Amino acid sequence: MWRHGGMDIEIKSAAQIEIMREAGLVVARTLQAVAEAVSPGVSTADLDALAEREIRGAGATPSFKGYHGYPATICTSVNEEIVHGIPSQQRRLHEGDIISVDCGAIVEGWHGDAAVTVGVGSISEENTRLLAACETALWLGLAQARAGRRLGDISHAVEASVRGAGPYGVVEEYTGHGIGSAMHMDPPVPNYGRAGRGLRLAPGMALAIEPMVMLGGEETVLLQDGWTVITADGSWAAHFEHTVAITPDGPWVLTAEDGGAAGLAQHAVPDE
Repeated sequence: MWRHGGMDIEIKSAAQIEIMREAGLVVARTLQAVAEAVSPGVSTADLDALAEREIRGAGATPSFKGYHGYPATICTSVNEEIVHGIPSQQRRLHEGDIISVDCGAIVEGWHGDAAVTVGVGSISEENTRLLAACETALWLGLAQARAGRRLGDISHAVEASVRGAGPYGVVEEYTGHGIGSAMHMDPPVPNYGRAGRGLRLAPGMALAIEPMVMLGGEETVLLQDGWTVITADGSWAAHFEHTVAITPDGPWVLTAEDGGAAGLAQHAVPDE
């Protein structure tokens, strides 16, 4: 562990990051299977059962189930729900909905965590642009996850991308996070901030970067279930996330099948 500004920053060995990669691939393949199963009439509980089968079938353990009492394997957040929506047999998807699926898996004590937002059937052009704005912001943040850069470079890249894409709200109360031997660790990774500020990134660090972007205002409400976070104004929201390791050779996106090669190439940033 490194101690920095009151935070304990976990530095992983190359072998530990390789195990995190295994967990990340379980997450990637589970999210792909769940995304392919999204269709009108499917319940979010059906998607949760599928995710648990995929994770356990790969020899991994769901990160979320039982975490601080969370009752399910994935989070399924529909439309105005931003994050942490609880799957339910009563919540069935309808044509035109959008759904965020957040998933975590553990392999040999090491975690992977990622999320994707997908449309249910055909979705509006407005929502198509929302999803694109959120995913692009994620990749621009990931591209900054390089040794020698600052945590604020990631946060600034995410915020600047979202602000440049349109009049969207950026969630401030909930952030990305460090990840490794626990799912949530130091440092927090806000989706807003100033470049050149904060923790200096170093090889062996791993972060979960996760923009949450809304069509409307930035205020959120926590529902009485103690988990589900919705937009205060009822506007719809998108959420994308990847786990990235900082290596001497640049960002390694552990929860992308290709290690992030395609997304990082598309959103490359110049070396400093």
